[in-house]
Amino acid sequence: MAELKREITLLSGVGQLSTTLLGTGLFMIPAIAAGIAGPFSLWAWVILFIAICPIALTFAALGKRYPNAGGTAYFVRKAFGERLETSVAWLFLSVIPVGVPAAVALAGGFAQQLLPSGLDSPLMAQIFTVALLIGINLMGSKSSGRLQSVIAISILALIGAFLWKADIGTSDIAMPALTPDSLWSIGLALGVMFWCFVGIEAFAHMGEEFKNPERDFPIAIIVGCFVAGATYWACSVVILKMQAYGSVAFDSASIPWIAEQLFGNKFKLVISVLGFLACFASLNLYTQSLSRMLWAQARQHKPSSKMAKLSNTGVPHYATFAVGGIVLVSCVVGEYSGLDLEFFLKLANGIFVLVYLLAMVAAYKLLSGITQVLAAIALVLCTLVFMCLGWSMLYAVSVFVMLCLPWDLWLGKNRKAEANREL
Repeated sequence: MAELKREITLLSGVGQLSTTLLGTGLFMIPAIAAGIAGPFSLWAWVILFIAICPIALTFAALGKRYPNAGGTAYFVRKAFGERLETSVAWLFLSVIPVGVPAAVALAGGFAQQLLPSGLDSPLMAQIFTVALLIGINLMGSKSSGRLQSVIAISILALIGAFLWKADIGTSDIAMPALTPDSLWSIGLALGVMFWCFVGIEAFAHMGEEFKNPERDFPIAIIVGCFVAGATYWACSVVILKMQAYGSVAFDSASIPWIAEQLFGNKFKLVISVLGFLACFASLNLYTQSLSRMLWAQARQHKPSSKMAKLSNTGVPHYATFAVGGIVLVSCVVGEYSGLDLEFFLKLANGIFVLVYLLAMVAAYKLLSGITQVLAAIALVLCTLVFMCLGWSMLYAVSVFVMLCLPWDLWLGKNRKAEANREL
């Protein structure tokens, strides 16, 4: 049976997860959270990081014990059997035509400013992004991990430069005194900020490719979450001091505005490059995880099919081309139809949280001791978040219920009935 190459080191694993968690969120969420809760958003980041710890530690425990390219679907299989595993796998794959193109559009917005005249249209920028994603993925997880480590260092350097140039002092990092009125605004901010830590479930698909998954995979998750959390908090400190929040324009342009205020207009190109790389890093891991999920399902159910094959570099190349092709078609359809990408992003968020929830249910059954307690806490947290999603929660549940129906049994009966009629 084909196996993926074990090329991911601890450092590259930390780089992949931290850049995925930062992604587009760094350029939007701190300003949005500050607009909702003001200085109290610093407390919101601390609370969010504490709340995400049980979820991250549970994924770390699962990945250490069951390193597999199937990720959450594989965890569910170990806990509840093969039928439910297939449903979870297709639930995760259903995010390809709705969630990934929306993120590609965000990355394309930065890429437009870097492409030459004549190629700087929104669609061409998205095509360029998808082609680059496929190319990087075909190079293998080792090369991809190195790239994302460089991106992570670049993002940290940017925030470090902001802290230095903005002359951040002890008074700027002092936490404001909590009041009863502040708790409501903190709660509202948390509802937005949770999405900064969506990405751990995708990283679970990379466990099989770690050189030493039992040791390095859990450490990579814990350190990656800490790096992302600290970066978000530091970015919020700068945004609050520079007062780069409180308007719709700042929601997506606070980082470029701060860069221009601190370093002048000449820094605009640097921000465009870093913005694209941050978005690209998040997309890159999701492209890897989705292609590996597709490959893992083919390896298990149709091992002789092309989707189950690996390239000479140990990459599921047919699955990568399939994921890239679907994303490309979805981008073209979205661009010409004028469909609301934000609407599709909300659909994807519902699916992501449901995947988290199912992973925690599986973890509670599979783990024991303190890790089972952490899984129970994480399960409660994921349930609360899922209940707050509104209509997108209903969409995710509807898709999952449809996938859980015994279609193979019904189709099998129909084929048998047709064969009897022919006889």
